[in-house]
Amino acid sequence: MSARQFLASADADGWRVLWGGGYASTLYRTGSFSVGLALVDAIGKLAGADGGQLDVHLRPDVVTVRLSSHGFHGLSERDLHLAGQIAGVARELGVPADPTAVHHVQIAIDALVTADVLPFWRAVLGYEQHGEEDLVDPTGRGPSFWFQAMDAPRPQRNRFHVDLYVPHDQVEARIAGALAAGGRIVNDTHAPDWWTLADAEGNEVDLAIWLID
Repeated sequence: MSARQFLASADADGWRVLWGGGYASTLYRTGSFSVGLALVDAIGKLAGADGGQLDVHLRPDVVTVRLSSHGFHGLSERDLHLAGQIAGVARELGVPADPTAVHHVQIAIDALVTADVLPFWRAVLGYEQHGEEDLVDPTGRGPSFWFQAMDAPRPQRNRFHVDLYVPHDQVEARIAGALAAGGRIVNDTHAPDWWTLADAEGNEVDLAIWLID
């Protein structure tokens, strides 16, 4: 199902779709490790023996959950149903969701010949390759890496930049904060899918919602 279809459902309340529609995520503010552990246990019982692409991170005072059916490259009705169930057990435990706090960080590397540089980064990072252009941390902790194919070098521009995927209802606040902190908008021709911003010295970030239909 598309990201927009997912978000339109009542079961998706409290969830946001990130990484180009790749997965749905939310964050629960548990306030303590013990409450977080209880929430994780409840989520595990809902998922059963086959957790699929359910990814749960337990921290001392928060639990972050990600759902996807296709290796973090798409959503399904099963994900939507499980999202609603997880939201229900969280409410029973009195744990509030804070979907505004979720995001996805990706490092983009310009490559004239991706096949020549991607293996180096796969080896040095210890990452797994997804498709022809992406590397993903198998532990789910580090940023993903994307290799952007270039026909020729771009003079006077960095070969690395950050892609930051944020919830669709948070992007305006992030842009305003970046501008107030001395940044500038470099390119907004792709808005509202993404904006390219830069800091005072020209280091760039693509701030994106990019929801694939």
